[in-house]
Amino acid sequence: MDLSKNMSWYQGPSLLYLLENINITNDCSLADARFPVQFIIKANSKELHNYRGYAGRIEGGSLNQGDLVTVLPSGLNTKIKSIDIFGSSYDKAFAPRSVTLTIEGDIDISRGDMIVKKDKLPQIGQDIELMICWLNEKPLLPGKTYYLKHTTNEARCIIKEIIYKVDIKTLAHNFVDKILKMNDIASIKIRTTKPLFYDSYKKNRNTGSLVLIDESTYETVCAAMIV
Repeated sequence: MDLSKNMSWYQGPSLLYLLENINITNDCSLADARFPVQFIIKANSKELHNYRGYAGRIEGGSLNQGDLVTVLPSGLNTKIKSIDIFGSSYDKAFAPRSVTLTIEGDIDISRGDMIVKKDKLPQIGQDIELMICWLNEKPLLPGKTYYLKHTTNEARCIIKEIIYKVDIKTLAHNFVDKILKMNDIASIKIRTTKPLFYDSYKKNRNTGSLVLIDESTYETVCAAMIV
């Protein structure tokens, strides 16, 4: 916890103190409800007659029993019938709790779909601007296609444009040198094969981030924040 005597120029806290006291209240967004569906649970027993639940982790906001929600990408509306956790039902659940939702009516819902509150929809689109950190020895080139993972959703995408590269020493934007090598940081545009349901990274770190994967080697080549 003591500061080094060899760094008299540094007036900030020690690294250990900073790690133990840093504010993490903004790590999880409590603004708008976001529930990416991870798994479909089906059961038909004496205790659970024709049970169909949608399991996943709440990635933002809160959900209440009786909430009017919209299922994406279908856009169909329904109500939350129950919020189940380990065999017990609750009236309300907050991010980042893992829960199983049941809904009223019969709607076709699959892994990768997202349940949100009807009046708080995320952005929906295929043309997306990203700030990325390139993690692979092979350079990133416009026109190349990659496998994409975003929350529980999966798609393919093509690199439409490298807008600029960031000079990590000066933070200046380089609009001339657009060849991205390992550990380079840049702004790019992609187009996905299907719409994603997302927020900006500033608004929600979970729905505002994604990774790109090389289709031939299955290596994670890029970590990205949605602008």
